[in-house]
Amino acid sequence: MNEVHRAGAFYNPFLRLVIPECSEAEMDNLKVKYLHPYIIKYLCPMNQKTNKTVLILGANSDVAKQCIIQYLERGFSVMAASRNTVSLEQFIEENHLDASKITVLHFNAEDFDSHQKFYDELPVKPHIVLYAAGFLVDNEKALKDFNGTKQMMLVNYMGAVSILNIIAMDESNTNLERIIGLSSLSGVRGRKSNFIYGSTKAAFTQYLAGLRQELSSRKIIVNALVIGYIRTKINKGLQLNESLIMEPDYVAKFIVNAGNSFIIVPNFKWKMIYYILRILPESLVAKLP
Repeated sequence: MNEVHRAGAFYNPFLRLVIPECSEAEMDNLKVKYLHPYIIKYLCPMNQKTNKTVLILGANSDVAKQCIIQYLERGFSVMAASRNTVSLEQFIEENHLDASKITVLHFNAEDFDSHQKFYDELPVKPHIVLYAAGFLVDNEKALKDFNGTKQMMLVNYMGAVSILNIIAMDESNTNLERIIGLSSLSGVRGRKSNFIYGSTKAAFTQYLAGLRQELSSRKIIVNALVIGYIRTKINKGLQLNESLIMEPDYVAKFIVNAGNSFIIVPNFKWKMIYYILRILPESLVAKLP
């Protein structure tokens, strides 16, 4: 509450102008009653409490796990869905999370036929949906073995479209206010080092752009997190620039605090890279690794 007290002190001169005879104790009471709720709302968003529910699809990813923690801190109930429910339950236990506010569900992004049943059987329809499922295969391997390419398509794009279409088209769910998808800088421009993975993320970003337009009349916000390198198990073993690697909890903050912008790029360095990639001539893009 230190931020609240500091911000409240800022208003002291203004209160004195309106009510000059007010004692210090009376002024504190007035600030608590009238000012602090607004200060908390605008300056301390992580201290707000809510009765809303978030559905995290692909909740076993490193970033998604940090989102679980941060959504719980904001008072959300969390439905955490993944193929590996055992790992999720271990994570909840090891981090001493409030199990009463978490529902662990089995979800397989590649099993399209199960998606409608999965959604229909949710214990409560969500206010926020986060699609965090992802799969990565080295580009050289994907070029020689279509199975890896196919799985990236299934998890990164097709599975997302399948379940998010079902969720988005349920107009009876008046709770729904936001859909967030985790995309990648790899999908901004095609590069020879990762263009197969990048193509699945590019397709996902374009899908989310269209979905945002489709849902705008219902006042539902759609965000695409265009993310650079993260220190996660999916990137383990890759030769990455250490100065550009972000931590999962850092990225999670941008997800949990997503605003109205469609494209959200965590980290100033990556934001610059994103804009440069977008305007770079194709002849220069071709020279990139």
